[in-house]
Amino acid sequence: MAARIAVRLQPRAKREEVVGVRGDAVVIRVTAPPVDGKANAALCAFVAKRAGVAKSAVEVVSGHSARDKVVEVQGVEADALRAALTAGA
Repeated sequence: MAARIAVRLQPRAKREEVVGVRGDAVVIRVTAPPVDGKANAALCAFVAKRAGVAKSAVEVVSGHSARDKVVEVQGVEADALRAALTAGA
């Protein structure tokens, strides 16, 4: 079981947070710069923490060098993943 979710990433933010939803994408801010994959790694760690899975279960499957990305999370259903990310946003 794996879920994919569209993400709009905003690197170099003051704090890591979910801002809300824009279209189909969840807007997420991370503090890491978009250099050498650091922002993608921070995004994966953030999503893993919110979804309650290991960091190794989260992978950016498209949009590696773009702000609009598709993230795949193993072991979580799509509805549960979206709810975990958008809770409190």
